[in-house]
Amino acid sequence: MKIAIFGGSFDPPHLGHQKIVHKALELLDIDKLLVVPTYLNPFKESSRAPSDLRKKWLEQLFGNCKKITILPFESDLKRQVPTIETILHVKHTYPHTKLYLIVGSDSYATLPQWTRYEELITHVEIVVASRNGFEYPKDLKILPINVNISSSKLRENLDEIFIPKRIRQEVKEYYSKESNG
Repeated sequence: MKIAIFGGSFDPPHLGHQKIVHKALELLDIDKLLVVPTYLNPFKESSRAPSDLRKKWLEQLFGNCKKITILPFESDLKRQVPTIETILHVKHTYPHTKLYLIVGSDSYATLPQWTRYEELITHVEIVVASRNGFEYPKDLKILPINVNISSSKLRENLDEIFIPKRIRQEVKEYYSKESNG
């Protein structure tokens, strides 16, 4: 079995995330894609939307696809969870599986700073969702995404063209209320 893992804060999920998932299903030879919302990203102090709400949005976006599973492992632990813990959990749940870890260009640049990085890279093959302006090693698997949006920029301006239609209204209402209240 081959499984790709795509984790993140998804605060909120946006079209870039959706494109990463679709490209992974299209270009990687995988049996399953695990989308893993964090409770709190280990590199951040806080999240704007609660983890249960972010998980719900992901289920609304991807819940109809048989190859995609929203894995609540990190959010259920209600703490910051280093990626290595998630990887070891998945390896225990799905023994003898080839694992791919999908990361964005910005995360790829910080990988050596991740908890137990040297161990992490022995368990997974890294796949990078590319953005313009980044250079990558020749032997790296790349998902050509090139969507120039981030959740933090999206929270600031709530540009609805970057919010998937299925969750657009709910996301706009939540962040509008949250920033005014």
